[in-house]
Amino acid sequence: MPTPEFVLTLRKKIGHDPLWLSGVTGYVRDGQGRVLLGRRSDTGEWALVYGINEPGEQPADTVVREIKEETGVDAVATDLVAVVSSSRMITYANGDNAMYMDHSFLCELRPGGNATPFVGDEESLSVGWFSPDDLPSPLAASTVERMAIFRRYLENKARGDAHAIFRTEDRLI
Repeated sequence: MPTPEFVLTLRKKIGHDPLWLSGVTGYVRDGQGRVLLGRRSDTGEWALVYGINEPGEQPADTVVREIKEETGVDAVATDLVAVVSSSRMITYANGDNAMYMDHSFLCELRPGGNATPFVGDEESLSVGWFSPDDLPSPLAASTVERMAIFRRYLENKARGDAHAIFRTEDRLI
């Protein structure tokens, strides 16, 4: 579903005014170290799987649900990688304005689950596995930014430091 029902209900009350939303991003890795991406139908850009939390839904459940809905892949969230708020207002084609707080999760394939991606809904034109060193283009700007955070997290984790990454002011820690 492109726009959750609760957002449509809010929009009836607030129109196009700015809306603060909680979202998730999933960096799904397969056994070969490839990352799962989808080509978005709204922009034509390749992107990590992301979505909006439903009221009362846990962020880790949201990311697993979004991955399944958009790509058909069964995943589990293993690490909270980052919690980062956007610093820019997004204005959609219909005039709606929104800002997001993103919870980024590292995800793995669910044992015994589906690992073969397919277009699961109208949000994607194509989905697939890609080497992090050979990503398709064009990549969404948000995916470029988030891939850098995931890369940093994975490098830190390989050195034994698996703390989540946070932004304070304009600095990531």
